[in-house]
Amino acid sequence: MQTILIHIANEEPILAEVDELPGLTDIMIKAKNPRKRDGKDLTYLAHNVTQVIWPMARIGFIEIMPSDDDEEIIGFVREQQ
Repeated sequence: MQTILIHIANEEPILAEVDELPGLTDIMIKAKNPRKRDGKDLTYLAHNVTQVIWPMARIGFIEIMPSDDDEEIIGFVREQQ
């Protein structure tokens, strides 16, 4: 499961999880646990909604949030001599 930040046209960004990142030919994205960036509920969704499908045509871009494993990766380290 991957956490993403979806930027929908004329809307605030939405934080959600996806099983797979959308491919180049996908026309929709299925997001689980959609919420505002601060974790609050989206006012335009029913209270008990846990999954939403959005058309890719409405999405400007998607940010892929780092997972806990990604944060442990160490980048270039310069050793002093």
